Amino acid sequence: MATDDLCLLEQIVARHDNDASKLLQILREVQECFGYIAPAVVSSLATTLAIPRARIESVASFYSFLHLTPHGEYRVLFSDNITDRMLGSQDLMAQMCQQLWLQPGKVSEDGLVSIGTTSCTGMCDQGPALLVNGRAITRLTHQRVMEIGQLIRNRTPLADWPADFFRIENNVRRSDLVLGSTLLPGVVLRIAQVLGGQHVIDTVKASGLRGRGGAGFPTGLKWEGCRNAEGAEHYVVCNADEGEPGTFKDRVLLNLQPDLVFEGMTLCALAVGAKKGFLYLRGEYRFLLEPLQAVLLRRRDDNLLGKNILGFHGFDFDIEIHLGAGAYICGEESALIESLEGKRGVPRNRPPFPVTHGYLQQPTAVDNVETFCQAVLALHIGAAKYRAIGTEKSSGTKLISVSGDCPRPGIYEYPFGVSVREVLQDCGAVNTRAVQISGPAGVCLGESEFGRKLGFEDLPTAGAFMVFDDSRDMFEVARNFVHFFAHESCGFCTPCRVGTSILKQTMDKIAAGHGTRYDLIEVENLDRVLQTTSHCGLGRSACNPVLHTLKHFRPAYENKLKSLDFEPAFDLDGALARARQMTGRDDAGAHLKGEGI
Repeated sequence: MATDDLCLLEQIVARHDNDASKLLQILREVQECFGYIAPAVVSSLATTLAIPRARIESVASFYSFLHLTPHGEYRVLFSDNITDRMLGSQDLMAQMCQQLWLQPGKVSEDGLVSIGTTSCTGMCDQGPALLVNGRAITRLTHQRVMEIGQLIRNRTPLADWPADFFRIENNVRRSDLVLGSTLLPGVVLRIAQVLGGQHVIDTVKASGLRGRGGAGFPTGLKWEGCRNAEGAEHYVVCNADEGEPGTFKDRVLLNLQPDLVFEGMTLCALAVGAKKGFLYLRGEYRFLLEPLQAVLLRRRDDNLLGKNILGFHGFDFDIEIHLGAGAYICGEESALIESLEGKRGVPRNRPPFPVTHGYLQQPTAVDNVETFCQAVLALHIGAAKYRAIGTEKSSGTKLISVSGDCPRPGIYEYPFGVSVREVLQDCGAVNTRAVQISGPAGVCLGESEFGRKLGFEDLPTAGAFMVFDDSRDMFEVARNFVHFFAHESCGFCTPCRVGTSILKQTMDKIAAGHGTRYDLIEVENLDRVLQTTSHCGLGRSACNPVLHTLKHFRPAYENKLKSLDFEPAFDLDGALARARQMTGRDDAGAHLKGEGI
């Protein structure tokens, strides 16, 4: 390595205290600095951090935003989420490839640019979108894509690109308890400190607050379990890795209400006895990193973080932001913790659970962005008032990320108990054929179910609300989701690694016109295998898009079936066509289906 490059590398490592547990953050900064993680960099890091090269290469190869080989001065990734496709992202990507004389997935011969796809950028309300060297550009048009291509050809630095390209809208359509909050930083924290950590837990328990990530585990019970768990240190982790396609509420909360998020984390720290917290921010939200760090700095200056918070001796707590690098599986809490420790984001065996054995095997409270916001407001207005909002088993409000076929996509906040039909009316959707609740891992509803309500009693959701009108082919929607799961499987367990691949091949076979009813039956069999043997929830939910759309939209599948009989996925006779051409034979004896075979 050149002396200057080595000096830069040493500065990056030193900034992270030469700590191997921060390997992912080191690699991310190395790539931002050098464009990719070169072999010489790997060797230097292995020596400095006293870890094997194999570990560094293993971690770097796990995350889709990290590269061990050059991927061009400009790395362009078009969002391949179904809502972006519906807005024409595939045609726009083809246009850029043609303009730059480049095939998707390839690096240009001059090393200037590469073009590919990424699963979802979290910009579904303002797509089509893409990432250029990690920076999001939304509202793509043919004109904008042409301008981007010209900027790349001219090697214009991203800092000199039009600022409007990088403008991200919040698109808040309906506010309530959280989005409408004007609570000043530190107000709830000061009161809670006087009353004590046990009071925080008791109030959160009495409020009925449940986690907003979809599973709905009671937040107060989680905090209490962490408080009572034995460990030298306790930790608080905010999961801001919302990788579920169709979900973007955390993006808006972190932009509009960052103090609520950090206050909620600090209240949790008071409750569980933690001195250290982490906000794990998804890599696609790189643009939020500096603004969030500025908020943390302000809170430290205001004595809301750091030593002796608000003047209370012994109340020490601070927050560090870790940025992800493109791995959907890290939204699963144990995989996220593995990633925080600088490892591949492979889900852990459970039990034990993070509440007793989390970060560095210490008691850790992991909640998502919205949950921490809700906790602050539950403490502010009191348990009784908070519990009166929503339904009996689902207290409080819920943020919904609405996208797809509607004129007003964006963020909507409702008390729990709102019906699907009400949301559709508010966002202006007409002729709606289906709604996908909670992303690909959730449920697909047909028109007959639009009276169902969002809440843990009926439709629990992490927040995604994707609308499809009567012009959409629901088979293609499910196929896109299946490709997503196959791409995002971490590969740790065989059932998921192989099962998602088989499911993808089956859907592609049907799309190509070679499917039969046998293939549809095999999907149900595959689901039973994945449900009982997959290591984590990704594998167990991989067949959901197919099974749910089959239930409501079976003709979308059957119209594509070639016959009612079995047909193998591999055409052996077709594979011999090249051999027949080379030998000049095309008689019956040269075909597997010929006489005598």
